[in-house]
Amino acid sequence: MLLVLLPVTGLLAFTAFSGVAQWQEASDLRAFHTTTQVSFALTEVSDAVARERIAAVQARLRPSTVTPAARAAAERATDQALERAVDRTAGWTGADAAGDLDAAGRRLNALRVQTGTASLTARTVAQDYTGIEDALLDNVAVFESRSPTRTSGRAADAHIALVRAIEAAERERVELAILLDAPAGQRPTAAARWPELEAAELDTFRQNTSDELRGELYRTQFEAPGRAVRKVRETLAAPVPETVHRPSYESWLTDSTARIDSLRGIQDQAARALEVTAARDRHSAETRVRRDLAVSLAVLGVVTVLALALRRSITRPLSEVSQGARALSYGDLSYDIRYAGRDELGDVADTFRELRVTTERLAGEIRAMTTAIDANRLGHRADVASFDGTWAQLLGGMNGTMASFAAAHGRREKAEKEVESIFNLSLDLLCISGLDGYFKRVNPAFERTLGHSGEELLSKPYIEFVHEDDRDSTRVALGRLASGVDVAEFENRYLRADGTECWLQWSARPVPEEGLIYATARDVTESRRAALEQAALRRVATLVARGAPPSEVFTRVAEEVGALLNTTAAVLRQEPDGSHTVLGTAYGIPEELERASREERRQAGLKALREVSGTRRAAHVGQVVGAPIVVDDRLWGYILAASPLDALPGGTESRLADFTELIATAIANADSRSQLTASRARVVAASDASRRRIERDLHDGVQQRLVALQLDLRLAESLLTDPSSELAEQLAHVSKGLDDAFQDLLQVARGIHPAILSKGGLGPALRSLARRSAVPVELDLKLPATRLPEQLEVAAYYVTSECLTNAAKHAHARVVEVAAEIRDDWLEMVIRDDGVGGAEPGRGSGLIGLIDRVEAIGGKLDVSSPAGQGTTMGVRLPLTPPSTNV
Repeated sequence: MLLVLLPVTGLLAFTAFSGVAQWQEASDLRAFHTTTQVSFALTEVSDAVARERIAAVQARLRPSTVTPAARAAAERATDQALERAVDRTAGWTGADAAGDLDAAGRRLNALRVQTGTASLTARTVAQDYTGIEDALLDNVAVFESRSPTRTSGRAADAHIALVRAIEAAERERVELAILLDAPAGQRPTAAARWPELEAAELDTFRQNTSDELRGELYRTQFEAPGRAVRKVRETLAAPVPETVHRPSYESWLTDSTARIDSLRGIQDQAARALEVTAARDRHSAETRVRRDLAVSLAVLGVVTVLALALRRSITRPLSEVSQGARALSYGDLSYDIRYAGRDELGDVADTFRELRVTTERLAGEIRAMTTAIDANRLGHRADVASFDGTWAQLLGGMNGTMASFAAAHGRREKAEKEVESIFNLSLDLLCISGLDGYFKRVNPAFERTLGHSGEELLSKPYIEFVHEDDRDSTRVALGRLASGVDVAEFENRYLRADGTECWLQWSARPVPEEGLIYATARDVTESRRAALEQAALRRVATLVARGAPPSEVFTRVAEEVGALLNTTAAVLRQEPDGSHTVLGTAYGIPEELERASREERRQAGLKALREVSGTRRAAHVGQVVGAPIVVDDRLWGYILAASPLDALPGGTESRLADFTELIATAIANADSRSQLTASRARVVAASDASRRRIERDLHDGVQQRLVALQLDLRLAESLLTDPSSELAEQLAHVSKGLDDAFQDLLQVARGIHPAILSKGGLGPALRSLARRSAVPVELDLKLPATRLPEQLEVAAYYVTSECLTNAAKHAHARVVEVAAEIRDDWLEMVIRDDGVGGAEPGRGSGLIGLIDRVEAIGGKLDVSSPAGQGTTMGVRLPLTPPSTNV
């Protein structure tokens, strides 16, 4: 039998090897056939890109009313070709054709955006499109270059050559269109390189294609468009091109386009020929594979007949024993081995029958132990003594497992009791919910926090207890939990039984296999409310620290209160006569609703004010709550909050009172800053008025008396008969002393308040200072012809005077630059010297007084004085001084 089977086995091996080789050949042909389909899709995209390229170049060269539509149509055709190509490559597992198409699409979109801005020249547009074309044609060549047969290879070479020839003609069309659009003096004088490339590719096509397609190509070249294109090439290739016979831009595009369309028709025929050739080769290979497979099956049938002949003598008993062993290994004890021969197979069959009996007894012990576990009889043990060897060890291990299980069960019951205690005693909110949207179990803390009973919480979908504004975010979180993702620190609002809101912070873990979610929550309402109040307080304090006007501060306080309570709000000040002044308001409701409820809220507000004034505590009157603002143990004012429709919930007045206590310091700081600013402005104004009064008194009093004495002295000198006498000399000495005293007094008067500042304004006063300065001064004044506010002129004058004095006395400067101009309702001055620097306002210098004077009228003074680098002082003074009213 072995001698018969051995050659049959060799024949089967040879047939299998041959079948594998032929199957591989057929597989290669099927892959090539599929590759041609991908290649055709890429060729279609390449043709669409070429048409879009000439449309984009035409739109750039000769824009008209029709070029945008033509270009848009070309772009749509390209996009449709890309979509069809992507669909064809969807199941392709070879080269990354889909990735190449995606890259080409992205490059096309980027190029369209750039060409849409008209920032690229026509030549640059053509070159960018050409780069995309090259990438697509390279992929076409790669896909069609792996032909398994000579016939398919020639058809693929012909198709690729024609595609490249058409691309050369396309590039020639674009290049000559760009050159023919140029002015007459810049038109082409020589032929391009594309005709040679096209001719070479067409020669390759003729060598590999059929006679029919060669005839089609011949007719295309000698048709009218072909002759016109050839004539243009010959004209450009002439040593001295005749400019008269050069084609026009329109005629060239018409002829070249018609010729390229004819070539594309031949390309379609070449593609169909390639597809037919690839399909025919594929069909032939598959036919050979099926034929060899039929031969192999026939041989296999012969072998099968021989095996059946041996079955009765050897195979059937061996199969029965084998199936019995397999059934026993699978745990099937019902299979019975009936073979009882007196040979080796019979001994094996007897052994398996004994093994079956032992296995049945072992299975009985296991069933008994399982029944004991189900009945919670954890003291049951198997009978180990009735078994030997490994079976006894197995049952002994089962008895040990039962003992361990009993111990673990005891520990689990204890742990469950402990968990139950923690669940009920926890102050945090613990719950178990299902993926069906219902609570399965909640702890007492959950019931206390929300005010709902456990039965009510379990009877409704838990989304109904969530605030309407937070239901969408809650559904998103539940979706994440349903997908098996843990959720931590998620916050939403729940509605209590009394209608109030509470913020809960959740941490949850899903168990998808059980359909449950284990979650714990913490009531963060107070901490969140405190955080909001602290943030509002910081914003108000920052506004006060920046020196904002009191009106802006009080308006911000009202806005923050309205935002916290979701109401309208107002800040009022208590006047000494008992009246109230509204300092800031905020309306968080529509204007028409505010007008409709204004009178009702006003009456409720008056009641709340009377109650707060009498008790100096927060009050709640229907739709209005009020809280007192206490500053230095006196009732400074009130904060009122009103709801336009519904009455405010209980506890709102305590929230308002707590926030008012926090904000009272900021209000006091704003009020103190306002009073301080007004006081400083009044002090500066009074000081300036005193200076003017002293200067006027000196001018009208002492100066006039000195002038009268000088006149009397001159009269006395004129009465002397001897000018050389000792008395005449004494009178001359006294006259000179009076002149010096007069000049000193004049300088003092000018320093107190310069008369030229009052008469001529800031510009002449600064020029006068520059002329009297001991250090050369360079002025750059861009001031209006009209007078500036008096306080501003005085401040600017004294700042400049002090800087010039410091530059001469302390800085030892060689030159001082003074620049002044009006910019955005501010007078901006820069005073710079090249002295020793090192000036610091904090060392008791006169800069402190200048800073006080500038800031008193709402300005700002900055000093930069690095050691050895001079001093630069920047001054900004408002044209409209701040109000002195609090």
